[in-house]
Amino acid sequence: MTDVTATGSIEGHVRVRMAPSPTGSPHVGLARTALYNWAFARHHGGTFVFRIEDTDKERNTQESYDSLFEVMGWLGLTWDEGPDIGGPYAPYRQSERTDIYVDVLARLKSGGFTYDCYCTNDEVTARRKAGDSKILGYDGFCRELSAEQRSAFVADGREPVVRFRMPEGEITFDDLVRGDITFHTDHVPDFALARANGDPLYTLVAPVDDALMKITHVLRGEDLLSSTPRQIALYDALIAIGVADTTPRFGHLPYVMGEGNKKLSKRDPEAHLMAYRDQGFLPEGLLNYLALLGWAIADDHDVFTLDEMVDAFDIARVNPNPARYDLKKAEAINASHMRMLPIEEITHRALPFLKKAGVVGDPMSESDTQLLELAMPLVAERINKLTEVPEMLGFLFADQVTYDEADVAAVLDEAGRGVVAAAREALGDLSTWSTAAIDDALRAKLVDGLGIKPRNAFGPVRVAVTGRRVSPPLFESLELLGRDRSLARLDAVLA
Repeated sequence: MTDVTATGSIEGHVRVRMAPSPTGSPHVGLARTALYNWAFARHHGGTFVFRIEDTDKERNTQESYDSLFEVMGWLGLTWDEGPDIGGPYAPYRQSERTDIYVDVLARLKSGGFTYDCYCTNDEVTARRKAGDSKILGYDGFCRELSAEQRSAFVADGREPVVRFRMPEGEITFDDLVRGDITFHTDHVPDFALARANGDPLYTLVAPVDDALMKITHVLRGEDLLSSTPRQIALYDALIAIGVADTTPRFGHLPYVMGEGNKKLSKRDPEAHLMAYRDQGFLPEGLLNYLALLGWAIADDHDVFTLDEMVDAFDIARVNPNPARYDLKKAEAINASHMRMLPIEEITHRALPFLKKAGVVGDPMSESDTQLLELAMPLVAERINKLTEVPEMLGFLFADQVTYDEADVAAVLDEAGRGVVAAAREALGDLSTWSTAAIDDALRAKLVDGLGIKPRNAFGPVRVAVTGRRVSPPLFESLELLGRDRSLARLDAVLA
């Protein structure tokens, strides 16, 4: 029996790792796992290792590899060792560590911890059906082959896979999130460590890398919980052959659930990490929300900074129950972080979106720079995502307004055009073009003179000038547009 027990408090130098595979688009679950590992390392003054698990040659892509670095850089989860910066246990890309795995496989074989398996999948399935076994996985048929049986398989041209011999008895470990968990090895079949062509599998390379890189704590998703007894048994073998010093502590983070009480999958639109960047989320806003998917800094305290999370993070306080993904709450958390940024920082972060939308040039002209500096304070408290900045401010920089058809239909009917005509008359007589003067003139003409409620009075003017019913404050917008452009837009609606 193997028993991996808790030590109470976290002792010694903490080393954790984030080890994604470069297959497909990065998932929000990946970011949540990376965040918890990063926060755990930073809280304990430890080391955060970024490692690439690229043993799946058929599914790995360079695009996915690049996107992992891109999204981790955007999130700001900096690592202390990794493929790009090196470290004492380099290389940090599994495809560059093949010689290490071949050596470990040979040592495991010499120690009697593995055996060659010649069975086909069809043969294993047929034996299970014939024996009416309810245990899935390999049945150990090749564990004790005779020399004659082995020779027959070789003569038949079969190439063996390397399987690990699971020990008999129970494997118990103290999960950092879930407490004591016990598996009986009767339900954990012998598992493959390498393909028939000799290529090592994840089942071998991940524990070997963790051992050689001195990883002390493995924090990962609940979906990997069932593989933990296999890894612990393999660690015992790695310790016996001198590859590992000890077995790391394991903590399995809760599932993230999507719609319909199903696990959030890569097929769900809200699962794609890069989409949040493209939609104008702040990385600190998204990370704040992801932190809440299984952990809380305090009751009734949903908005916090990464520094506050690092100070408070305790892996023992992670809730093992599944967490439900709520996009609306993610957007609300992001909006709160937007309010925490100074206007200059919002402007800096919004610039790429303004340039991509063609609102401003690249590089920006001096006049556009000055206009943006004056306009940003008008919308800084109104925007929830950075993509809203071009939508809110685009009218100020455009020669012609792009009208929202629904807004035009809603307020620029015959009565609305009458309001615009009255506004044009009031503004045309102004001697001073300022926010205060515009405010006084429009209120006097539309509210006091025509008896129209402010909401109905200013809506048609807003759409005529900005193209939308949702915009920065009207009077300030008119001042920034200037007399000539403002009057020209009112005239265009009346033409």
